[in-house]
Amino acid sequence: MSFENTRVWLVTGTSSGLGIALVKAILAAGERVIATLRVPEKLKHLEAEYSPAQLLVQRLDVTKVAEIKAVFDAARTHFGRLDVVVNNAGYGILAEIEATPDEDARYNFEVQFWGPVNITREAIKFMRDVNPAGHGGLIINVSSVGGYLANPALSFYNASKFALEGFTQAFVREMPPEWNIRGLIVEPGGFESEWASGSMQTFPAPPEYGPTSPSGVMRTVLEPVNANAHTLGVPEKMAAAIIRAAGEKKLPLRLPLGSESWAIVRGQAQRTLREANEWEEVSHSTNRDGVDGPQAAAGIMEMLKNLF
Repeated sequence: MSFENTRVWLVTGTSSGLGIALVKAILAAGERVIATLRVPEKLKHLEAEYSPAQLLVQRLDVTKVAEIKAVFDAARTHFGRLDVVVNNAGYGILAEIEATPDEDARYNFEVQFWGPVNITREAIKFMRDVNPAGHGGLIINVSSVGGYLANPALSFYNASKFALEGFTQAFVREMPPEWNIRGLIVEPGGFESEWASGSMQTFPAPPEYGPTSPSGVMRTVLEPVNANAHTLGVPEKMAAAIIRAAGEKKLPLRLPLGSESWAIVRGQAQRTLREANEWEEVSHSTNRDGVDGPQAAAGIMEMLKNLF
C-alpha cells in the first residue's frame, strides 16, 4: 500500500490514554504518524505491526528543546511533510496551593506549557518552510476542561492549561492567512485513563485541609479507585473526534470533548456573561468623562466580530 498522499501526524505523549488511542486510530485510518514518548520501547508492538512507511516512533522529552528539534529533523528526513501536530503530553498535580513545592509546579509548566510552546514554534517553521507553499497545517493543543474551569487541589495543573489556551488563541490570531497554519484547542472531560494514577503527582494535604474541605472532596473524587467511575468519555471515541475535526475546513477555537466538558464549558461561559451583565455599570464607570460606555462597548463588540 502506498501512503504517499496520506496525511502525516506528529503526536506527543503516546505511551497511554488519549495519545496511544490517537496513534492507533491514525494508523487504522491508513494515515502516517510520528509517535513520540519518553520510552519508545513501549511501542515496539506497534512497530512490529506497521511498516516504517506509516509509523515512526521517536524518543521525546518535551522539556528538552534539542530533542524537539531532533524530532522535527526526523520528520523532514523520514516523511518530508507534516500535516497535523498534536501536543498531548501532560500530567496532573493534585495538591493544595500551599502544599505544592515551587520546583514541582514549575516543572508542570515545563511539560504542559513550555513543551507545547517549543513544539508549536518548530511546527510553524516546518509547515511554512518545509511543506509546499500555502499547504500549511494544523496544530492541536490538548488542554482540558480544566483549562476553562479551575478546581480546588488542581491549581497548578489548571494554571498550565489556562496558559496553554491563551497562548494558542494568540498563535491562531498571529498566523498570516496565506500560510494556512491553523490551531485548535481540544478540551477533554474525564475519560478512562491512567491520568489519576500513573499520570498524577500527589502531595499530602496540610492538616488544615480536612476531608470535607473543597480540596479534600476533590482528592476523594480523583482517587484512582473512584476517578474512572466518574468519567463519561472513552479515549478511542475522543481520538476519532480529533481525526474528524482535523479533516474539517472550518474549526472552532475550542472543542470540548465529552458531554461533561461540553456542559462545563457552556455553563461557565453563561456564568461569565451573566456576571459581566450584572456588573456592567461598574465596568463603564471607569471610563474617562464624556465617554458613552454602552455605545463604546457596542462599537468594540462589532469590531471583534471581524477578529474571531
